[in-house]
Amino acid sequence: MQMRFNSAITVLTTVGVMFALTATPSAAQTPAVASFPSYTPPQTLSGDPDLSGIWQSFTTANWEIVSHSVQPGPYAELLGVWGAGRAGFGIVEGDELPYQEWALTKKQENYDNRTVVNITNDPSRFDTGEPELQCFRAGVPRANYMPYPFQIFQTPEQILIVYEYKGAARTVYMDYDRPALDASWMGTSNGHWEENTLVIDVAGFNDHLWFDRAGNFASDALHVVERWTPVSPYHLSYEATIEDPNVFTRPWNIAFMLYRHVEENAKLNEFQCIPIVEPMMYRPLGFYDEDVTTD
Repeated sequence: MQMRFNSAITVLTTVGVMFALTATPSAAQTPAVASFPSYTPPQTLSGDPDLSGIWQSFTTANWEIVSHSVQPGPYAELLGVWGAGRAGFGIVEGDELPYQEWALTKKQENYDNRTVVNITNDPSRFDTGEPELQCFRAGVPRANYMPYPFQIFQTPEQILIVYEYKGAARTVYMDYDRPALDASWMGTSNGHWEENTLVIDVAGFNDHLWFDRAGNFASDALHVVERWTPVSPYHLSYEATIEDPNVFTRPWNIAFMLYRHVEENAKLNEFQCIPIVEPMMYRPLGFYDEDVTTD
């Protein structure tokens, strides 16, 4: 009996040590996108690689794009583990963002004020509060690693990417480059093929994008070049180079894997977050009082 007890303690201790060693990811543990055998993807009727289907990322980058430990939610004293973020490996090459000095301070301010919602109609409403919290569109590249699937549709002239989150969509123009005339959450996307890789150049963003819930951000000078490469029938390798001379000292890269949904009933569901955030956004203006009823 004593031997069994000691063996159990040894096992538990070993497990505890293993957990301690793996509980907090570090830069050295940040994985690269896996290598795959040579793969020739199916083609569309026009002869282009066929990327159509429903895809999803399973990273924790929407919580924070660099490696991070377990994080409590913003109201853990009320919700306990609900809203907590699990530990995760980063998707950033080198596991560090090359912020300018002022921008590193701004990133921390963003995090400190991530749940402060400014109810106003002037531009200052974007000064605080995480965009996802307020049901704003995710932007690029964040829309591709949020914890929601998205669907790709193809024609020779355009590729349409529809995201489950907020029903956002972006058109990738393949016939000729459109100028980015308007600042928007999703930017303007122009694409071309380099063998089996879809290369998308995205610019024309607004000044309010965050890369994650941790306060990492960009300015309206953001420029993203994405590379979507099919590496098996069920995997897309996603890479992007991110440049913003207003915020960062140099361009930097991200990489992660996208997985195809192959369930027989796979489809996008509706995730309209506006009704969810309306009480938070408009109660300070006198709406959603307890004595207000709706049909």
